[in-house]
Amino acid sequence: MARFNKIYMGPFTEATPQVRELLAAAALKPGRIAVITSGKFALAAATTVGKIWLIQDNYLAQKGVDDDWAADSTAIGMEMMADQLYAARIANGVNITAIGTPLTPGATGTLAIASTSDLVVAYSEEVYNNNTGSEQLLRVRAAGSQSYLSAA
Repeated sequence: MARFNKIYMGPFTEATPQVRELLAAAALKPGRIAVITSGKFALAAATTVGKIWLIQDNYLAQKGVDDDWAADSTAIGMEMMADQLYAARIANGVNITAIGTPLTPGATGTLAIASTSDLVVAYSEEVYNNNTGSEQLLRVRAAGSQSYLSAA
């Protein structure tokens, strides 16, 4: 069961992020990151370079964050905006030890801890050791954000 129940987390006082609707190249789980390939959303990989999109929950069909968008269905991808909070997926075994940890695209659309040569797409907004046995949602801010909610 997911630790969060929404992908876009706010703040609610600002305009929500811009979205794009495209067909899903494969089943897409909300909170995973994707790229646009051949006019469809495809899961980002560790070798991804360039613009990424965060797959939104299918609120239009009253689905939760653990309900996949089916392959070849129309999915919603959010353009992550600086200073907005999101819940993005990290793989099992990822240990986030500090707020502000740089994150990079990992395998199958999840985020991983970035090394010095990786593309940084987001920063963690919480400390979380994912030893649950499955991928989990982590509160993040898009790269380029200058403010943090708190210091670790």
